[in-house]
Amino acid sequence: MRCSSCFGTLFIKKEKQPSNYISSEIEGYSLDNLKHFSDKELRLATDNYHLSNKIGRGGFGTVYKGTLKNGRKIAVKPLSVGSKQGVKEFLTEITTLSNVKHSNLVELVGFCIQGPNRTVVYEYVENGNLHTALLSKKSSSIKLEWRKRSAICVGTAKGLAYLHEELAQHIVHRDIKASNVLLDKDFNPKIGDFGMAKLFPDDITHISTRIAGTTGYLAPEYALGGQLTKKADVYSFGVLILEIISGKSSSKTNWDGSHKFLLEWAWQLHEDEKWLDLVDQDMEEYPEKEVIKYIKVALFCTQAAAKRRPLMSQVVDMLSKEIQLNEKQLTSPGFFNYDVGESSQKKSNPESLVYHTSSTQDSITQVTLR
Repeated sequence: MRCSSCFGTLFIKKEKQPSNYISSEIEGYSLDNLKHFSDKELRLATDNYHLSNKIGRGGFGTVYKGTLKNGRKIAVKPLSVGSKQGVKEFLTEITTLSNVKHSNLVELVGFCIQGPNRTVVYEYVENGNLHTALLSKKSSSIKLEWRKRSAICVGTAKGLAYLHEELAQHIVHRDIKASNVLLDKDFNPKIGDFGMAKLFPDDITHISTRIAGTTGYLAPEYALGGQLTKKADVYSFGVLILEIISGKSSSKTNWDGSHKFLLEWAWQLHEDEKWLDLVDQDMEEYPEKEVIKYIKVALFCTQAAAKRRPLMSQVVDMLSKEIQLNEKQLTSPGFFNYDVGESSQKKSNPESLVYHTSSTQDSITQVTLR
């Protein structure tokens, strides 16, 4: 039996803090590198969260545009009071982003913890999110030509590669989708909304966790069994590429009268060698060869066997360099039937993906999971 006196008092009565107290530490994480905003500051910046300043909705609350006294524009996301899940997401988001800096990740400016209020403050991005720009009819004034679309693909891939491979503690985002890719004034992509993110130690093969994410983007092995790896993000990114090329939502069916989800339709077009039938009709001019390559990269990312999918650093190379894909290694995607909750993935040979550079013809083999 454990002796409580050996370890000091087990229960410590916490001193009651005033209602305007702002903590500099959350669950052991120091937040001294972030600005601590007061609730008054944020209400002043957003005109008391006026509806005219509403710019979207994040994982746990509505997002508002604001302007600080120094003129800096910000995006403010207050937590809905009373949401236990929201509190958890709030803690995850600010602790995950507090020390993460990359040009393709949204910058966390600061936060507010005051009384019952929990608020996250981000940099403001001028062109909203990719879902609105790409899939919303309200955004007809925004024209995404191929140069912008390809840059969004590459930039998002670089952001994910940074999270997966360059940080001391790797991060799996878990909710890569069009609405979580923000676009700045030059349409450079920034991955946002880290409320579902998971730290991923480098010495384990997977994390068993509750299933979280969005219909149409979930990798089948994760949707069915909650087995999370970095390859779940890779799968979601592959679906995102198809959305960017087609201008169509991954969660809807009946594309071109096929009664299939976007990924299923893309695979059918690949088998029929009709790749360009997938291209958004609003995109009048584009380099056909490059677009076809991007479609094939998306299919590499969405293969049924998770360990056949490339690493995100490999995806960056596949998209941005003169690389000849080894299509003999490409197997069918993993499909998930959201209506019946069953996987319809086809069996595939679980060997590593291999592709070749056109200049040296040296093979680069995917590192398989431990």
